[in-house]
Amino acid sequence: MSEINTELTPRPSKKETSERPLVATVHSEFRFDWLLLAATICLMIIGILSIVSARIGAETDLSWYRSYGFRQGVWYLLGSAMAAGICVLDYKIFCRFSLLAYWVAIAMLVLVLIPHVGSLRFGARRWFDLGLFQFQPSEFAKLAYIFAMAHFLERPKDELRMYNVFLKALGMMALPFLLVLAEPDLGSSLAFVSIGLVMMYMAGVPLRYMKRVAGAGFLLVTLLFVDVVFAPDGWRLPLEDYQRRRLLVYFNQSYVSQDTPPEERKRLEQMQRTDSYNIDQALISVGSGGFKGKGWMQGTQTSLGFLPRPVSHNDFIFSVIAEEGGFLGSTLVVGLYGMIFFAGIRTASQARERLGRLLAVGVVALLFTHVMINIGMNIRLIPVTGIPLPLLSYGGSSVICTLLALGILQNVYLYRKKY
Repeated sequence: MSEINTELTPRPSKKETSERPLVATVHSEFRFDWLLLAATICLMIIGILSIVSARIGAETDLSWYRSYGFRQGVWYLLGSAMAAGICVLDYKIFCRFSLLAYWVAIAMLVLVLIPHVGSLRFGARRWFDLGLFQFQPSEFAKLAYIFAMAHFLERPKDELRMYNVFLKALGMMALPFLLVLAEPDLGSSLAFVSIGLVMMYMAGVPLRYMKRVAGAGFLLVTLLFVDVVFAPDGWRLPLEDYQRRRLLVYFNQSYVSQDTPPEERKRLEQMQRTDSYNIDQALISVGSGGFKGKGWMQGTQTSLGFLPRPVSHNDFIFSVIAEEGGFLGSTLVVGLYGMIFFAGIRTASQARERLGRLLAVGVVALLFTHVMINIGMNIRLIPVTGIPLPLLSYGGSSVICTLLALGILQNVYLYRKKY
């Protein structure tokens, strides 16, 4: 009887069966991650308000359309449009060109190191001067690296256990790391390391391989500490003079030795006060904000110029926020970043195939590294390195690349159940 009932049960027509998956696919593809979108919009609003406040007193003679706040708004709009464009196409389409993008990024990192090709600013050669704006190739190299590494690691787990595959992945990480370190840009170079190690771990590379890299890194940091703090002049590592001075400031070591002549002593003491001025004022800004802060555009450290204006709107923007928003404002910013990290980890956990999972993890590692290093630098937990705070620091390359990275997260979220 059951067989007869089965045969008599009306079957759906071909038209109905073809329409059902299409409707489900359309609804799932356009269901955005509103948590990620809301956190991104809030950070952009805070970013414009903070940059306007950081530039108070420095733009009195500028037209509104030449102000840093207006320019940042233009970068936000341009980056948002590009991020929306990324969401239109499946992320697998972009990964087909990942190796090409990786080698184009490597070529740009090489070109920027060539004198009279790369622009020299503040002792570093990190930018291409395009007239209307400065283009920083290391920011775009991070995105190309995420795509290339995800594409490379999207292979059977048996292959990932092979040592030669691990060495190839390590080489893909080391090449941009060394080129960016040569600019020099320590903060951005460390981002490649954190992205690579996290993606390799999530892909299934054996942990024993990762421990060797971590051990080598720990040994290098230990040698650097011993070199800066204890090593005599003839036994020191070949560091740039400004890099050594930054580390001396961070470890609270004096530039002056017992054998320094009196005239040289005065010069070195003045140099140390100059080198430590930015971070000292940043700490004062963070501490003077108290619990509720001084209010928007009411920060005395910023408005009176104690926090240097050339850095207050980019590397030290968190100090401006902490002074004017206090503990509550700082917690709000950290909480918004936490929402983005949570959304990215959730997207990675929901993605049904490895490529999308690795892309999401790579973006989270990139953003987390930037946030940790920049905020740690502002509160003196980490030595001063020139790395922007995502969406808050002023800068076209940083803003556009951050929004593109968030667009990648949205893309993976939209197509997470397609495969």
